[in-house]
Amino acid sequence: MVSFTPQAWKITRTRETKDISAGMYSLTVSAFAFWCLYGALLREWPLIVSNGVCLALSGFILAMTLLPQRKKEAVADAIEDSKAAILPVPSNETRDSVAERNGG
Repeated sequence: MVSFTPQAWKITRTRETKDISAGMYSLTVSAFAFWCLYGALLREWPLIVSNGVCLALSGFILAMTLLPQRKKEAVADAIEDSKAAILPVPSNETRDSVAERNGG
């Protein structure tokens, strides 16, 4: 389920998708969507959840691949801003005190 995470993370960090096949990800997204539908018809939550996570990650990669560079930058910036709000970067003072405490 998390196999798409490194690719999504790299896209967010580098904002580069030139080496990603939009056709392959279109098929992958379609397949996960059909598996989610199949799971919903059977009312099988493991199928729905696992394929839903894969659908969301692969859908993000496909969307970023298809977006123009300007919009790709905006999405990546928004993700990084939200990440910074959740996990603030420690100040230099905090880093220095940690380094002193660790003997360095």
